[in-house]
Amino acid sequence: MIFIKMNNYQKGIFFALISYLSWGLLPIFWKQLETIPSVEILAHRMLWSTVFTLILCLLMKKHSFFDYFSHAKSLFRLAVTGLLLTLNWGIYIYAINSDQIVETSLGYFINPLVSIVLGMIFLGEKLNKTQLIAFMFAVAGVAYLAVNYGHFPWIAISLALTFGVYGLLKKQMNYDSMSALAVETALIAPFALAYLIFGASVAGWSPVGTDSINSQPVSIVALLLLAGLVTSLPLYWFGMAAVRIPLYSIGFFQYISPTINLFIGIFIYHEVFSADHAISFSLIWVGLALYIGDIIVKIRRRPSKGNT
Repeated sequence: MIFIKMNNYQKGIFFALISYLSWGLLPIFWKQLETIPSVEILAHRMLWSTVFTLILCLLMKKHSFFDYFSHAKSLFRLAVTGLLLTLNWGIYIYAINSDQIVETSLGYFINPLVSIVLGMIFLGEKLNKTQLIAFMFAVAGVAYLAVNYGHFPWIAISLALTFGVYGLLKKQMNYDSMSALAVETALIAPFALAYLIFGASVAGWSPVGTDSINSQPVSIVALLLLAGLVTSLPLYWFGMAAVRIPLYSIGFFQYISPTINLFIGIFIYHEVFSADHAISFSLIWVGLALYIGDIIVKIRRRPSKGNT
């Protein structure tokens, strides 16, 4: 009833909030499957995401899904973004189920600053002084962790780069988000299905999990089937938000999910958050504060230029 009374902008805020809250809570879902090999979870995620997004496209009458399949150029581009998405999802699942949630949080805090640099390199966008300083703080934070923590934070960097490049390509393509996601996952789905069948017939394990499934077959299978739903539904909500509120408003919500990830890693799964982590994250947060401050300044200046 409350939702019906909301205006269009309020509905956009609502959809943005629930999408980023959902992404923030996803580690808890994937943790329930930690007895399953990460590659197998990824295969199920791609397969059932395809099914769910195709259903959504049919229900929403997204005919562009068929158009993308009929154009070789579009198909090639979506194959590339599909591969990037697969890498990102795979690394994320591996990190969560190997007790590295804190590092995934680091990666998604870095991601907006990586996107700035990619825009500068590939889209001809220019960094202003504030953005340059913000990026340097992020670099300092990653470098500090790499030197003092004992290993290069490859998970964080990989997540930031794969999702940053994915976002860059999606921006250049400007395709319908749900239809594009359906095609991206559909192109990977045959390989995912082949992997599951191969595992069942050759490697000798069940196509829905390892031997641990024998103790709780229904719950594990149900969770694997839900992988498509928990993957696609937040993206659908995000798309509903994107058409109702300005992009810069959505930008502020993107820090909800890595913040929740960080708290989940520390307080629920008791991952180590050392002094080195604190210094590294603090440097990155300073960079993000500068970045957000720069956005706020631009928003406030816009009306004065007559761009209302």
